Amino acid sequence: MRSIGRSPLLVLVMLVTMAITSSAQVSPQQGTREQTEERLAKSTREAMIKLLGSPNANPSIGEEAKTFDRLVGTWDADFAFRRADGSVFHKKGELLFGWVMDGHAIQDLWIGYPTEGQKERTIGTTIRFFDTALKQWRVIFVNPQFNYVVTAQGGREGDRIVLHGRDTDGLPIRWTFSEMKPDSFHWQGEKSHDGGKTWKLEEDHHMKRRSA
Repeated sequence: MRSIGRSPLLVLVMLVTMAITSSAQVSPQQGTREQTEERLAKSTREAMIKLLGSPNANPSIGEEAKTFDRLVGTWDADFAFRRADGSVFHKKGELLFGWVMDGHAIQDLWIGYPTEGQKERTIGTTIRFFDTALKQWRVIFVNPQFNYVVTAQGGREGDRIVLHGRDTDGLPIRWTFSEMKPDSFHWQGEKSHDGGKTWKLEEDHHMKRRSA
């Protein structure tokens, strides 16, 4: 019986078909591996954020934890800024409080929503911890967008929380939490131009707790 030879075209078609089949078999494995690597990379980048937060204050803080623990949560903010000409600029935003670093400190995020002409929101953060040696709360506020860093310290004064520090221009500042209720509070930022004898109101913010 005479053998039947395969034409070059037939051989080429068979080779291409085998290549496509082989590629289809490998692709899912490669895709799975790439997805795994992406998930791992994302998990690694988010690891610090996940470990930063703490559900409660550290027991070592004791009764002082109550100073700021009542503010934990998310607040809708009505920010008001007093300009030099006496006018007031209002801005909406939000404020978030939460314990961090195994509950040894409490951190917040001050977020201002973009207003007309702004491309992005403004965002600053404060870290507060109770200094057991000074018996006061020490605070550092950072706003990278404005190259702004300020420190202050203080604590409870009656039914208020009052913090004193110095602004970047060296003038005394006073930050006050007042009218503190379960669902609202009032925050004021003041500056003194006479060494603390009198105070000028610069920021006047009202917060309302966001419903779950």
